[in-house]
Amino acid sequence: MIGRVERPMEKVQKPLRSRVYALARWLHLYASMLSLLVVLFFAATGITLNHPEWVFGNAQTIHTYQGTLPQDWQQRGEIDWLKTAETLRATYGLRGQVSDTRADDQEASISFRAPGYAADAFISRADGSYTLKVVAQGPVAVLNDLHRGRDAGPAWAWLIDLSGGFLLLVALTGFVLSLYFRKTRSAALSVALVGAGGLLLLVWLAIR
Repeated sequence: MIGRVERPMEKVQKPLRSRVYALARWLHLYASMLSLLVVLFFAATGITLNHPEWVFGNAQTIHTYQGTLPQDWQQRGEIDWLKTAETLRATYGLRGQVSDTRADDQEASISFRAPGYAADAFISRADGSYTLKVVAQGPVAVLNDLHRGRDAGPAWAWLIDLSGGFLLLVALTGFVLSLYFRKTRSAALSVALVGAGGLLLLVWLAIR
């Protein structure tokens, strides 16, 4: 008796519709998990940013210092901004990045900026004497500046861009998934159209 030769089972290719659904569900799930804390952060700081009258966590401290820079802070009429910045930073523990430097024949100034933080030094070019004003705001103001991306550096700017990309991915994949459920498809599309119309109306009212 001749035995039957069993052929290996061929892998069945899933329909395109099923593959798109599986990919959208996978992207939606993991993009949501990756961006969860980002959504919570920007949601909370969006509320505090919209209510500057709220005073909790917004207290600020202001300190003023005076001193004289070392003699080599300028040579041959040229200011060594790096030496000046590092001298002030080491003396007073300044933080943030140097955001602005200016100079004329009588006075030079240098500014340090970080979220919720500002330090400005005004220096006499005649003798190197200076006045330094440091303003440090409360934690809510710091978080609000992070929300804006103000004075937060390039790494934080990249985070904001990536966060926007993740949120866009979550929204688009969620919309795609809503189209796969027949029972709720019409309702989902209706709600999306109402939401879009409401947003456009609010934009129109805001720019009038």
